[in-house]
Amino acid sequence: MSDYKPLVRSLVMEGEALIRATFSGRQRGADLPWRRVILRPVMVRQVRHIQFSYLDEKQDTTKNYADEAAAKLEELLDLPFRNIHVQTTEGDLQVQFTKRGRAIVHQHDAPERRELPSLQHDRRKELPLPADRPDPFLQQIGIMTQEGTVRASMRSKYQQINRFLELVIDTAELGSVDHSPLRVVDCGCGSAYLTFAVYHYLNHILGLPTRVTGIDVNEDLIARRSGQSRDLGWDGLSFQVSRIIDYKPDVAPDIVLALHACDTATDEALAQAVRWGSARIYSVPCCHHHLQQQMSRRTAPTPLAPLLRHGILKQRLGDLLTDTLRALVLRALGYRTDVIEFISTEHTDKNLMIRAVRSGRPGNHRAVRDTLEATREYLNLVEAWQVRPYLGQLLGKELSDLMGEGTDAD
Repeated sequence: MSDYKPLVRSLVMEGEALIRATFSGRQRGADLPWRRVILRPVMVRQVRHIQFSYLDEKQDTTKNYADEAAAKLEELLDLPFRNIHVQTTEGDLQVQFTKRGRAIVHQHDAPERRELPSLQHDRRKELPLPADRPDPFLQQIGIMTQEGTVRASMRSKYQQINRFLELVIDTAELGSVDHSPLRVVDCGCGSAYLTFAVYHYLNHILGLPTRVTGIDVNEDLIARRSGQSRDLGWDGLSFQVSRIIDYKPDVAPDIVLALHACDTATDEALAQAVRWGSARIYSVPCCHHHLQQQMSRRTAPTPLAPLLRHGILKQRLGDLLTDTLRALVLRALGYRTDVIEFISTEHTDKNLMIRAVRSGRPGNHRAVRDTLEATREYLNLVEAWQVRPYLGQLLGKELSDLMGEGTDAD
């Protein structure tokens, strides 16, 4: 389909209904100078401009254009972005490209007319879920009061949710999924703040049809969250009572989330995601007792013994070793993986995120080299510390198949 460009031009450049336009992801086999570009209207010296925010891996560059805006928009339309989302006061335009480069266009009217945001040039960074206006979703789950302000006791949780959404938006390349709806499973969802937020953001703000399932063993929590979902009328958000390792989805999820799943529950979520073939994994681990208990019964590799002498250092080393081994397992099994700071320790000391994106290129020389390197590093660490990581045990068959018949993967 080739007529999406006039639609984008019209919504961005004509009239004054534009709220935001986002170009993200990359088409299969293509390269881009930026991972995401965001356009929004701003007033500069009483003249309406379009602000272009170019985001790459290291920095954000923001430029404002008036007469040149149309030409700069054409430059973006000629680049191989995978997803284009234009949000206006009246509705949304979503353009997604299939693996073969075919454009699929969706247009949706807004349920009610939206207000045009402030056009101030120097306004604060816009959060995925802003706090400057009442939001029925944030009110329903108890983060925001009925008057539209974030509760003091929930500010840290509010910041965590927004930061999580920013990281998912930046790395997920959600437009690369060429089917609808998108499927998300939140493992060990607990109070389900994140579960609700992801469903709300993807469906109602990005305009991506998405079905989200939260699973947890706490029956009371699941019952309450199911009731809240019904009250909001969100048919695509469901909850089930289940252990992570026992859960069997009707359709394999595209994205697996695990926010603060405790100890080996994180390993179960990662293992399930790999077995399901999920394209994206976002995990923020919590507690690392399994490996720490093994370390307390082992002699540390020379000359690292002093690191186990002090309790706090031993604990942190156990945390780091656990998550390093988890990241290596995912890399070995074909995921581009990194470990980053999720949010400031001001909000939580469990602030590391494991992000993994399935490479999808098993025959690629670079992917093979990365797999072999990760496998070697994993085996060297396991041998040096004489430990048996739980994720390695769960995915023992997959690792053994990878490394050869008879290899002891765990």
